[in-house]
Amino acid sequence: MNCFDQVPTPSFVVDEGLLKRNLELLQSIQQRTGCKILLAQKAFSMYRVYPLIGRYLAGTTASSLFEARLGREEMGGEVHIYSPAYREDEMDQIASICDHIVFNSPSQWMRFRNQIQASGRSISCGIRINPEYSEIETDLYNPCFTGSRMGTTLAHLDPAQMEGIEGLHFHTMCEQNSDTLARTIQVVDEKFGHLLQHMKWINFGGGHHITRSDYDVECLIRSITFMQEKYGLQVYLEPGEGVVLNTGFLVTSVLDTLQNGMDLAIVDTSAACHMPDVLEMPYRPPLLGSGDPDEYPYTYRLGGPTCLAGDIIGDYSFPHPLKPGDRLVFGDMALYTMVKTNTFNGVNLPSIVLQHEDGSLEIVKQFGYEDFKSRLS
Repeated sequence: MNCFDQVPTPSFVVDEGLLKRNLELLQSIQQRTGCKILLAQKAFSMYRVYPLIGRYLAGTTASSLFEARLGREEMGGEVHIYSPAYREDEMDQIASICDHIVFNSPSQWMRFRNQIQASGRSISCGIRINPEYSEIETDLYNPCFTGSRMGTTLAHLDPAQMEGIEGLHFHTMCEQNSDTLARTIQVVDEKFGHLLQHMKWINFGGGHHITRSDYDVECLIRSITFMQEKYGLQVYLEPGEGVVLNTGFLVTSVLDTLQNGMDLAIVDTSAACHMPDVLEMPYRPPLLGSGDPDEYPYTYRLGGPTCLAGDIIGDYSFPHPLKPGDRLVFGDMALYTMVKTNTFNGVNLPSIVLQHEDGSLEIVKQFGYEDFKSRLS
């Protein structure tokens, strides 16, 4: 906790040692199986640590031209991209950067095939499939729900439009264990096996919580090995959360306390601006040294400084009363936080801090008025 007293608030703090521990596990899976693991930048784009990540992983995957550029410029290795639909005015740049391009539909592939082949680069192209199977219960995060725009179902895969396609990609998981992947692999094998026998690679997408303490690594390895042995495929995985799970923190300060039917505390961190997944999912982020409501003697509802009435982080209990100036530390804040921050109400963005393995702190980035103003006109 001492290091958290030394950073400005609010601040994202990424622990280099914890990140390295995750990377070592992911590297071991690559070494045991020959699969390739990519960082999904949509979850984590703190490029200050890309050189470290690049020593362990095969490269990056992107959801946009800008992410692809960031991966190429700051990490190197393989650069993959997938988008539900590509812009025509960006495809030449994408083709100059990316090693794999995954299309959402055969029609997108047919539209851009000649452009890619004219790029002069050896680009491996794939199609994202929708196996119509998922165990995600919340539609917001389920790419296989009825009416989903993500991927092409078997009924709409025209073999005549597959010429030149070298791989299949699926993404059906969200924060799940490898038993879910194993069941998904069975469906993919049954439905798309006739196509896989003509492919060079398969991408299992993201959503794999590989670095979670209860994750079944051996089950994952069996799924990878199955595809390798049956079809001779290069297997890719592209976790985002799994790379940085439990490696980051968000440090905030109490600004004021008040009472309105319960104890309230206003902090300098906003759910709406700094951790929007709290409102979107929704979920209650872990808070070091706190408990569930009424677990400890003093329960507070923590809220942010914006004008949004629903800018509520959650209800937490503490052994002692909170007072202005107290520091609170939220856990698991490396993923889907920095990439989603915004400046609603003109609220400043959290600083970005890297804690090195020797305990020293590096303030990587601090924000100010110009960062807010430059986004506007």
